[in-house]
Amino acid sequence: MSKNPDGTTGAATTASGAQSHLPEWNRTEVAVDSRKCVYDLFDEQVLRTPDRIAVICRDQALTYAGLHERAQRLAHRLGSLGAGPETIVVISMERSVEMMVALLGVLKAGAAYLPIDPGFPADRIAFMLHDSAARVILTQRHLAARFANSPATVMALGEAGYDEAGLDSIETRGREVPSSALAYLMYTSGSTGKPKGVMVEHRNVVNFFAGMDRVIGAQAGVWLAATSISFDISVLELLWTLTCGFTVVVQPGADCLSATGEYSVSVQLSRHRVTHFQCTPTLARILIRSPEVLVAMKGLKKLFLGGEALPLTLANQLREALPAEIFNLYGPTETTVWSTAHKLAGVTDSVPIGRPIANTRTYIIDEAGKLAAIGAAGELYIGGAGVTRGYWKRPDLTAERFVVNRFEPGRLEILYRTGDLVRRREDGEIEFIGRTDQQVKLRGFRIELGEIEAVLGIQPAVQEVAVVTRGERGNDPQLVAYVVAKPGRTVTSQELKIHAREKLPEYMVPPVIRFLGAMPRTPNGKTDRNALPNPSFDAAGAAERGGFARTELEGIITEVWREALAIDDVGLHVNLFDLGATSLSVAEAAISLRQKLDREIPLTDLFAYPTIAALASYLSGTNGSRGNSSGDQTRGTARRQTLLRRTRAAAATALTRPRGSDES
Repeated sequence: MSKNPDGTTGAATTASGAQSHLPEWNRTEVAVDSRKCVYDLFDEQVLRTPDRIAVICRDQALTYAGLHERAQRLAHRLGSLGAGPETIVVISMERSVEMMVALLGVLKAGAAYLPIDPGFPADRIAFMLHDSAARVILTQRHLAARFANSPATVMALGEAGYDEAGLDSIETRGREVPSSALAYLMYTSGSTGKPKGVMVEHRNVVNFFAGMDRVIGAQAGVWLAATSISFDISVLELLWTLTCGFTVVVQPGADCLSATGEYSVSVQLSRHRVTHFQCTPTLARILIRSPEVLVAMKGLKKLFLGGEALPLTLANQLREALPAEIFNLYGPTETTVWSTAHKLAGVTDSVPIGRPIANTRTYIIDEAGKLAAIGAAGELYIGGAGVTRGYWKRPDLTAERFVVNRFEPGRLEILYRTGDLVRRREDGEIEFIGRTDQQVKLRGFRIELGEIEAVLGIQPAVQEVAVVTRGERGNDPQLVAYVVAKPGRTVTSQELKIHAREKLPEYMVPPVIRFLGAMPRTPNGKTDRNALPNPSFDAAGAAERGGFARTELEGIITEVWREALAIDDVGLHVNLFDLGATSLSVAEAAISLRQKLDREIPLTDLFAYPTIAALASYLSGTNGSRGNSSGDQTRGTARRQTLLRRTRAAAATALTRPRGSDES
């Protein structure tokens, strides 16, 4: 007999005053044809609207019929290479029309797609390729070289899409694909030091689409899609939309963070009369600081926020500024994108994550393994048709996180333990409180602190490491690593960052590293994370690195970066990327500088001049060349180049999920 979470066996009992309305709150049944796959729903829409524009990216566009035909041809080619049910095809591409063809082509072939960000470290990409045993890699010509050593077949999709020679037939499939087949494999951060793959089936996605039909409404519009396909919330933007007849405008990477570029958010929103947009609260806060973007966003009909907690102040600000319907969404990758939804209604005094969507059930379990009382905190368990198959090649972890439902008599199903601490209000709405473990959400990314600790811990000079989030200002915490070196060994923060970037994506590299003589301990000998010292950058350090602002312009730039990085002081020659500058904080600084100086500041200038002194010199015209104003300016060059490349290639660092509990 299976055990309850508290270690007992048999049916779980309920706590006094527990959720007596549970059946009512979980009454979410909706009829869904569970035999269909994702591509079936797309094909049906093609028949309804063959001549409607399906996808736009920059100056390219495809109708539903055109997208269908190109995806069919790619599916045929993939089938000839052995791609089919339960096989994995990697998609590692920059945002483009070809990326959309690749997504649908893989699904039509009956295979599952595995999205890999081209900007990930080589070690992380190699791990995913090996772990997934991918049969084929779909990429672009200028990215193909990085997969040269892979045993998988590499197909480079260029401007012409792919070589169509000999592909006279555009038949989709030679065999039926069951809805229980994998649709995609999505890797998320893992506490053991390696990412873990979540297996999502077609029937999970089809049910999610039914849930979104009810939450959002299936009436077609224009959707500005800015989320990287490496995060599962892109499934809503890029696939659900195409089953409803939307025109999907694919946001081309770096321009998402620009205030007034040719493909900036403000221009895209206005040019295409966008009706729907989805982003993280962090990105929303930055975007509405730009007057142009705020004006353009007033044309939205619906705005969707998720991937991290929605601050009350931001929720009220958005609700007052925008006429659009605004939704707060929540869901881990393991239960298929979004699992609960809440529509904001006027100015509010709290921001719940809402109620379960179609065919989804939620249970809040206290420390005793019983249903928690109304208003009491407990871990959120999720059941229903969105619960995925589990973790790829990780039966131990699957058994730990996916458990039998013993909280509702007569219902036989598997529940996913989210690790999220929540409470249920009297009206049935669920409020997010925090985590029960070391998982965090930063700017939409789901991060296991244990994975970072494991990577830093294998550096030869490191004896012990603890990673936490610190320095919160509003909703902008930072990763901070506390390191104890081995006796007689020395290591610098820069060396540790270089080591981390060889194995971790940039958003998981702690921008702040502080060295300790010993870790603080609790009475039972564990690391006392609450006793770790404040890592704030101090004024003395700033003075040692070149002092404070000498001119009005340097003063303005200093104040902008203090706000963007949420730190007290910044020295003139301190490399801002060493202090944790990200593509998002760069975008925020660019908007602020533009407003304060009344001139456009391209994002590339902030990447090229990463110190206050260098940027002030360039803007004042006293330094006519880039990248050579000081020795310090060259520090962090690799990181800046990585950030700039990824910002140009995708909006992943600006948006996400994941990810509820990932990167959703």
